[in-house]
Amino acid sequence: MFALILMYTEDQARSLGLSGWVKNTRQGTVIGQIQGPADRVNDMKHWLKNVGSPSSRIDRAVFSNERDISKLEILNFSTRY
Repeated sequence: MFALILMYTEDQARSLGLSGWVKNTRQGTVIGQIQGPADRVNDMKHWLKNVGSPSSRIDRAVFSNERDISKLEILNFSTRY
């Protein structure tokens, strides 16, 4: 099930033209990093907080360590294991 959640997250990020990564934790949560234009990052945050994959249950979404960058530090979007 968690692989599907990550697949949908990766697909959504790529459709928005974002870079970064996503990973399941041992606690059953998902962590990651998103980079791209602020408006598209905000679209992704909204999707993560309110939509998610069809089989996901979203209890809460926490976004932290946000900062502006002058250029992308990650060139694509991937799933980490």
